[in-house]
Amino acid sequence: MTGARIAISGWFWDQPYTGSGQVVRQIVAGLRRAAPELQLVLVLPGTTAPSDIPEGVETICAGGGRSNLDKVWFEQRRFPAAVARVRADLAHVPYWGGPLSSPVPVVVSVLDVIPLLMPEYAPGPLARLYVSLQRAAARGASHIITISEAARADVVRTLGVPAERVSVTRLAADERFHPRLGAERDAAVREKYHLPERFVLYMGGFDTRKQVSQLISAYTFVARPLGDEVPLVLAGAQPAWGQPPFPDLPAEVAAAGLEHIVRWIGRVDEADKPALYRMAEVFAFPSRYEGFGLPVLEAMASGTPVVANAIPVIEEVAGEAAYLVRAESAREMGAAILSLLVDPALREDLSTRGLGQATRFQWRRTARETAAIYRRVLDAARPPAATSS
Repeated sequence: MTGARIAISGWFWDQPYTGSGQVVRQIVAGLRRAAPELQLVLVLPGTTAPSDIPEGVETICAGGGRSNLDKVWFEQRRFPAAVARVRADLAHVPYWGGPLSSPVPVVVSVLDVIPLLMPEYAPGPLARLYVSLQRAAARGASHIITISEAARADVVRTLGVPAERVSVTRLAADERFHPRLGAERDAAVREKYHLPERFVLYMGGFDTRKQVSQLISAYTFVARPLGDEVPLVLAGAQPAWGQPPFPDLPAEVAAAGLEHIVRWIGRVDEADKPALYRMAEVFAFPSRYEGFGLPVLEAMASGTPVVANAIPVIEEVAGEAAYLVRAESAREMGAAILSLLVDPALREDLSTRGLGQATRFQWRRTARETAAIYRRVLDAARPPAATSS
């Protein structure tokens, strides 16, 4: 595979706050270190390349806009045309958006299959049509990469592809998530978001899958003895409440009598996230389905104990390093949070375990495994050597 040219879709390059944006950035940077022999070509939408492309990575701008229709056109026409133009040997789409037709073998990353497992996340005929298109494209890919064994089982089952065509390359927490490095910014971040001295943190989306309703109910058990002393901080962009798939969480907070205990701080700048994790006494993650659950790993890497639901992927990522409770049990989640708040020894134990668990996930390893998948796909696509008669 020495010198192979790999074209990588950069549709999400300018969206580092999304899971797909983080993946493409980490993969490109990791491949530059782990497989420097590869010639990486980042295919971008629009007409101008951003200034933060890693050194040694070629770019090609495929044109077009940023609407949903432009996205489909980029995936199905502009990206494959660019792949041919740069004479790539293999194409990688690091999210679920592969082309139906490509001039070279295609590797597609399917981070999760939420639209197939939860139809409410693909409402309307156009969304369902797009999901059908990507389902067909993934089935036709040379290989599929996903991010956990739990996600791999879902991919195999819902897409109907052979298990040997699906590989797992796990995500990792960025090096900036650390219990001490960068802590000199904590005071400024605390002031910026008006954070209390002690708090429990949730950071993420507010759609029904994230099940923040469970956390709000759980906090009624915490509020009685400690609510005024340890508020619940909810971080993330606030949606149009009460419109599917977003429940009316402010109304639930009011109904629970927690208005003076729950703090809404809105979207958090990427640069500030390590400080929020680091300063929180507990990170709560009540999600009922994830492809991986990266916030759990980021919190553990920051030295913060985690309370989460015991769903398969979180059990896989957290191991014995988080306080896991039955999914949808507000009482158990409340008891877990309260236990950590009042027991410093338990909090220290989980913090230590979490730090150790987080070191098992490294972007360098992810990049090496990704390069190995490229190698297998290229070897399989290579015509057999001619034999002399």
